[in-house]
Amino acid sequence: MEHFTIATVAEKSPDFRRVLWTGEHTQLVIMTIPPGGEIGEEVHEGIDQILTFVSGTGEARVAGEKREVVQGDLVVVPAGTKHNFVNTGPNPLVLYTVYGPPEHADQAVHRTKEEADAAEAAGEDEPPTS
Repeated sequence: MEHFTIATVAEKSPDFRRVLWTGEHTQLVIMTIPPGGEIGEEVHEGIDQILTFVSGTGEARVAGEKREVVQGDLVVVPAGTKHNFVNTGPNPLVLYTVYGPPEHADQAVHRTKEEADAAEAAGEDEPPTS
């Protein structure tokens, strides 16, 4: 059994992105977006995403709509939908997200957005295949 006190685990991670668990159909990832930072506009074809915000303040930009997000908010991003999440506050924006199916390499850790982008560009952040 995998068990996480997810808000505590997410709050303790300074990493931009850390994969906590990867299953056959879903993946659990924690993220910390620094003040002024963002995930970056993207589209996941064939992958649904659910993001839950643990702390900080930000702006969700999903399918052309914008909405403030704060602790306790949850945003659903259906597969094929353009999205971005931006930290608009003075503190880190901390969240956990579930991808279905997995989007990243199992146990991947990217300390910064730049590191994450480089790993993706180099093909080093591919999800496991069945």
